[in-house]
Amino acid sequence: MVSITLHHLFTTNPVMHKNLHIQRDISWLSFNARVLQEANDPTVPLKERIRFLGIFSNNLDEFFRVRFATLKRMAEVNGSRKKLRAYMEESPNQVLNEITFVVLKQQSEFNRIWDLLQLELKKNKIFLKNEKQLSREQKTFVTDFFENEVRSNIIPLMIESLPELPYLRDKSIYLGVVMQKKNSAYKQKYALIEIPSKSLGRFVELPTNKNETHIILLEDIIRFNLPYIFSYFGYDNFESHIFKVTKDAEIDLDSDVSTSFVEKMQKGIKGRRKGKPVRFVYDKEMNGGLLNYLTKRLHLDNKSSIIPGGRIHNFRHFMDFPNVFGASKKKLPAVVHPALKKAIRVTDVINKKDVLLHFPYHSFNAIIDLLREAAIDPDVSSIRITAYRLASESKIINALINAARNGKKVEVMLELKARFDEEANLEWKSILEEEGVRVLLGIRNIKVHAKICVIKKRTGNKTIQYGFVSTGNLNEKTANFYGDHCLLTSNRNIMADINKIFFYLENPVLHSNTLQDCKTLLVSPISMRKKINELIDKEIKEAKKGNKASITLKLNSLSDISLIDKISSASAQGVEVNLIIRGIYSTKKQLKKNEKKMIAISIVDEFLEHARVLSFHNKGEALVYISSADFMVRNLDHRIEVACPIFDLGLKKELLDILNIQLQDNVKARILDTELNNRYVPSLGKRKSRSQIETYNYLIKKQAIPIREISRH
Repeated sequence: MVSITLHHLFTTNPVMHKNLHIQRDISWLSFNARVLQEANDPTVPLKERIRFLGIFSNNLDEFFRVRFATLKRMAEVNGSRKKLRAYMEESPNQVLNEITFVVLKQQSEFNRIWDLLQLELKKNKIFLKNEKQLSREQKTFVTDFFENEVRSNIIPLMIESLPELPYLRDKSIYLGVVMQKKNSAYKQKYALIEIPSKSLGRFVELPTNKNETHIILLEDIIRFNLPYIFSYFGYDNFESHIFKVTKDAEIDLDSDVSTSFVEKMQKGIKGRRKGKPVRFVYDKEMNGGLLNYLTKRLHLDNKSSIIPGGRIHNFRHFMDFPNVFGASKKKLPAVVHPALKKAIRVTDVINKKDVLLHFPYHSFNAIIDLLREAAIDPDVSSIRITAYRLASESKIINALINAARNGKKVEVMLELKARFDEEANLEWKSILEEEGVRVLLGIRNIKVHAKICVIKKRTGNKTIQYGFVSTGNLNEKTANFYGDHCLLTSNRNIMADINKIFFYLENPVLHSNTLQDCKTLLVSPISMRKKINELIDKEIKEAKKGNKASITLKLNSLSDISLIDKISSASAQGVEVNLIIRGIYSTKKQLKKNEKKMIAISIVDEFLEHARVLSFHNKGEALVYISSADFMVRNLDHRIEVACPIFDLGLKKELLDILNIQLQDNVKARILDTELNNRYVPSLGKRKSRSQIETYNYLIKKQAIPIREISRH
């Protein structure tokens, strides 16, 4: 059986030397700085620049909930210093200090960019108004809006009279209010108001007689109405400042053997809501007494991140800034894959040949259609599929439910431990089981992250199996802006291995050795790490002979120290190494001369580069895999992951062509190096090549229809 301990925080590859590699969390902050660069780029449309500020803010919130909180817990470990040294090269306290330094610098840059964007908004006659800048007509509107829409959604909390500070929601923003009477500065009270942005939205468009757009934030509508809200108390002077609290998002599962895993997850989710605060972000103009009161009542210490900021917080809402920019350039339209364009059924096509979909350039409807066809096909007997993150109104789930209603045996491996999707997946579990779908919950101490599906049908005396392997989630919403690959196939060997994975997941104890029998797919945590090392060794062997040898890896993150050192060693011994890493890149701090020949870039653009692709020269017979796994300890040693080989020569060439297009990017690609300064790849007089546009045009040409090239900016 795959043996993984619950607390695998320390079970990783030992580090033998100190401070040889860039710490993973610092590298991640460097990735978020690339997101901030997009907000600063004047060639990016204004609405998108504002959206990138929202993405930056949302990313940082999640970073503090997960990584910063984890480091704080590690810093509190007393008896495990040796284990800590095995896990990371710097002490947790050192890393926490580095994070605080970097975050404060980035916050300053964020504020600078936001000031610039507000000037750009004004040039476009779009104005963010606060409660002190309203016309007479707008004051009337704000008063009426508050009475009709807001008042019933807020309950002020008089916090001084409470023995404990009330529970503060992790993703909410709060208005801290200081109330005084003008005739006595000593008589003041504190109150909190949670801003109901989830139910009402954050932005309200104001009436104006001018040829302009005026927008007010919901919290400023509440600010305007403070005298009305607190009229009962007789206060006539108010100060108010926005703040937010970020909490530890870890779910602690108890060891009570009398409760089921689902019950433990439900209890853990409730417990997470009461997680310890790890970050406090506040308006730097906040009343000193209120600030001191809040930090003390929240039990924030010197290891907490206390960050002064501007008047506005929770910029993640700015990802949904109102579309008040007039006509904007249309998004690149997703196209139907040419092999499916004239087909009556997706099933018929993939039973004859493999099809490789590239999202978001290709339509995700092919996946939904495949499952819908299986749901109504009288010859289909079963569908087995994994699910990690699903859309809120999932068409995938709808197709599976209809399949069950039509008498098919439907089995869904639903990962309850998908971070921040735990509650949604618990709800899907109930819905699916009510419809007769068998729901597998995986293994408590290991996540199932592979994206696989196998459909079985019987035609005459012949059993046919087909399905898919994907690099991304089965989520039709994110497929519109996540870059991923999905192989639709009826390859017998691939389907046989997928069946083995499900056989294991149905009973991990009874079928403990099943994963070892997979011969075609690379499966974590059994064979993937070992096979990758073997493939790198083969390239090194060829390089030593003086033969061509190369490795190209496209990943979200590269932080596994042993593989980083292996790849660096390959480069030093003459293997051509090309790396396309979107996020974490824990490279060596000091590279040898030959290692510096490695090409390492990161592409941050309109679409999120989410795909994982592994390519090895293999004596000219290229080996190419698509995968759900990054090169991180958690993916390779603590998850069920899959890397799937691409056998069709045409599809293999297609993937290699797309990788090459990305390696030629000199518009949105940044150089990954030891300095973490995110320099753009220089064009040096070459034709500008923006890989997402070039990839789209490349795939459009395969449509065999004359479509003119599309330029976004």
